[in-house]
Amino acid sequence: MKLFSLLFAGLMITSTSFAHDFAIGAIKIGHPYARAMVPGQTTTAAYLSLENTGASADKLLRASSPDAKDVEIHTMHMEGDVMKMRSVDKLDIAPKSKVELKPGMGYHLMVIGVKQPLKAGSKITLQLQFEKAGKIDVVADVEAPKADAMMK
Repeated sequence: MKLFSLLFAGLMITSTSFAHDFAIGAIKIGHPYARAMVPGQTTTAAYLSLENTGASADKLLRASSPDAKDVEIHTMHMEGDVMKMRSVDKLDIAPKSKVELKPGMGYHLMVIGVKQPLKAGSKITLQLQFEKAGKIDVVADVEAPKADAMMK
């Protein structure tokens, strides 16, 4: 019986360690991760999904991290042949919708003034402030860029 209890406890710990989603109010935060950095680099990007399961809109008002000087909400888009990246004041999340912050065009979090270069396999804490849902700390895994992302 003790062996079964130990195996069950180990299985529970293992299964929860793979769970990488967070929630606050009607907002579900999926797979937060940041890009690994090279020595001397002080800025990186973080990505995640924001799903509003509620009946009313919400907004991501700001992001921060105890591991960095600043975190900004950014958007990237093409204007003619020029890629433009700009900071935005907030990110609207419509009811019953999902917003992906991902590599490439669209939204991401710019993590600025990172205190120690982030290595693949480590973690960084991001604090997200929503207009209605409130404030939540999420732990983002640090991942090496995927080969196809590096080719782009």
